[in-house]
Amino acid sequence: MSATPQNLLAGQKAALENLLAVQGTFFSGFEKLVDLNLKATKAVLEDVAAKSQEAIDLKDAQEVLAFTSSLVRPDQAVAYGKHVYEILSDVQGDLSKLAEAQFSEGQKQVSDAIEQISRNAPTGSEGAVALLKSSLATATNAYETVAKAARQAADAAESNITAATNATLKAAADVAQTTTKAAPRARRAAAN
Repeated sequence: MSATPQNLLAGQKAALENLLAVQGTFFSGFEKLVDLNLKATKAVLEDVAAKSQEAIDLKDAQEVLAFTSSLVRPDQAVAYGKHVYEILSDVQGDLSKLAEAQFSEGQKQVSDAIEQISRNAPTGSEGAVALLKSSLATATNAYETVAKAARQAADAAESNITAATNATLKAAADVAQTTTKAAPRARRAAAN
């Protein structure tokens, strides 16, 4: 593999395409986060307006207790966090795919170079060529092992986040249920 102007141009073009792909991935993720935040802000403002109207119409302690317990909405915060995580996970996945493609292309280029060296190598250098090929195979195996471990870690993290989300939603539901059950007791205590 010689360094001809065409090869250099092809390498520069590939590098620019990779840079643009990475840039596009980051921008797409940023765009999704901005959209999510705009939607969340709009929902919060609408919720505040509705809750403010409800607060004006409160008449007694029982209504105040029910109203204040309805203000806490952990499901919304959990859903927002989950959306952010999904966006960031998608960006990370896209970047991983780009990195794997880059590694694969680099590996192919090194392999081609080793093949060309082996064809043009002088007699007696078979051991050095075999060492180069073995080193490339070892590096490839190491990369694949690390990539596999990273994928497993990402899967485990996603599983843990799902479990934490479900536990948080269950705890919030339990608190809401307890508050709902406590309201009649509070009414009876206030009446006595």
